[in-house]
Amino acid sequence: MKPSIVVIGAGPRGTGFLERLAANAPELYGDRELDIHLVDPFPPGGGRIWREEQSPLLWMNSMAEDVTMFTDASVTPLEGPVRPGPTLAEWAGLDGQHFPGRRAQGAYLRWVFEQAVAALPPTVTVHEHRTRALRIDGGRDGGQQVRLEGRPEPLDADLVLVTIGHLDAELDDEQAELERFADRHGLVHLPPDFTADSDLSALPAGEPVLVRGFGLAFIDLMVLLTEGRGGSHGEDGEYRPSGQEPVLYVGSRRGVPYHSKIGYTWQGERPPLPRHFGLQQIDALLAGPVPPDFRRDIWPLIEKELGFAHYHRLFTAHADRTTVGWPDFEEKYAAAEPGSAALDALVSASVPDPADRLDLDAFDHPLQGVRFDSYDALQDGLRSYITADLDRRHDPAHSQDLAVFLGALSVYGQVSRLGDIGTWWHGFFSYLASGPPGPRLRQLLALSRAGVVRFLGAEMAVEADETAGVFRASGASVPGERIEARALVEARLPDPTLERTRSPLLLALHRDGAEATAAGLLVVDPADGRIVEHGRGPHPRRFALGPHTIARAGGAFARPGTNAPAFRQNDATARAALTFLRDLSLVRT
Repeated sequence: MKPSIVVIGAGPRGTGFLERLAANAPELYGDRELDIHLVDPFPPGGGRIWREEQSPLLWMNSMAEDVTMFTDASVTPLEGPVRPGPTLAEWAGLDGQHFPGRRAQGAYLRWVFEQAVAALPPTVTVHEHRTRALRIDGGRDGGQQVRLEGRPEPLDADLVLVTIGHLDAELDDEQAELERFADRHGLVHLPPDFTADSDLSALPAGEPVLVRGFGLAFIDLMVLLTEGRGGSHGEDGEYRPSGQEPVLYVGSRRGVPYHSKIGYTWQGERPPLPRHFGLQQIDALLAGPVPPDFRRDIWPLIEKELGFAHYHRLFTAHADRTTVGWPDFEEKYAAAEPGSAALDALVSASVPDPADRLDLDAFDHPLQGVRFDSYDALQDGLRSYITADLDRRHDPAHSQDLAVFLGALSVYGQVSRLGDIGTWWHGFFSYLASGPPGPRLRQLLALSRAGVVRFLGAEMAVEADETAGVFRASGASVPGERIEARALVEARLPDPTLERTRSPLLLALHRDGAEATAAGLLVVDPADGRIVEHGRGPHPRRFALGPHTIARAGGAFARPGTNAPAFRQNDATARAALTFLRDLSLVRT
């Protein structure tokens, strides 16, 4: 019998695994035969999120030069061979500073998929199945059977890899109650979803819509409900309504949008990272007598790492704004305990202007304690805040911000070694480093001036008024202000756990013994991605990669030259799979 592997999920992560499989096959598998079955209802390469059939109005939030699916010399440690390839900008012939549409990324991913398949040895056959996988049967010591939707017979496999990416989730208790309230009163409630898949036709023109969430899902919603309904942005920077737009009242915990993408490139010496949050520190955390606590043990090290990146750039590129030399500051900074009074005193004495110091708590709570006298004053204040953010993020005089961004990328790559650390860090990283392109925030300002978008401020709270039969929103920024609406949109992605996921495959894995963290992530062996089962350890024939696992580590594609952890994970899993299948083929012959 020819060895076979079933890959469930043919989007970017499944494609990246195939690329590593092809790169490692000559060394580890030779010219042996192999069947690869790809299972995904969406086209391979882009998968659901990056499929080419979506609105051309939706952009990536990464510049074209910052997107690659290929390994480079920075990816270490890497047992398999480095196989460089073009970035999205190089492949599509785009200006590297351009923010391409998601359709372009989908086309790039489809091409990468086709290249990976073409690079497989001629003895390897790839079979595509455009459907969903429902469950995996089979013992630890024998073959696996993958049940597919709409197919009576299962796929037989020697190994199974689950790379199904971002997932839908059942409603949590609060969302379910809001849904029931909306049904009782004939209101509209759109729960967390992928905006491109949401049915926005239920939001009527001219009517107020409460929007909870100010991240990238909101930006997509904003675009689809304005330009997507016939409005346009003029060359004068103003928005021309079509008359079909609703009025979006947006708020969140912070009350502000994610920070703009930085609008300039790096010049000069890079901060040597990692420095205070790398292998040495992580090994020490893992070797402790109790599991590390994020706030007590992990965050202080992250804070010091981001501070190191910030001050390295400030002292080396903007030395006129400091009072001591970098070597002296660096030595004292390294010796000071994270979060200590000594560290604060060192920074205060060495950096005269408080605006040049890194205050991550203030950064994370920009409206904390800020009160506006009126609702109109809040609109003016938020427009000023967004304008200042745009100006700063496009001014190289503040290039320490770009250094902090690089520090955040380094931390994100390292933190995956700790497994499940909760959700706070991932949200903070997105707010800091994964915000919208600058032009999107300029459009937001124009929509605010046109009255199509209205700001609610920080600590947004939503009340379901049973008596009046409406949703009502308030915020801390203008005490006493209330906005009523008959529609509420949760502008954020679903946050599935193994208990609440809508994936029948993952639900079945969990019921059959796959281990989950307290936050609901699938536990996998960090060495090679094997799924861990309760009381039995890693399953020898089942693997998983991606955001539903503890090994989530940024996206399936990454910036070139940043030692992207997903590439290392893909390589380790591909080599483990090939080694297992090779040994199996030797037994069978």
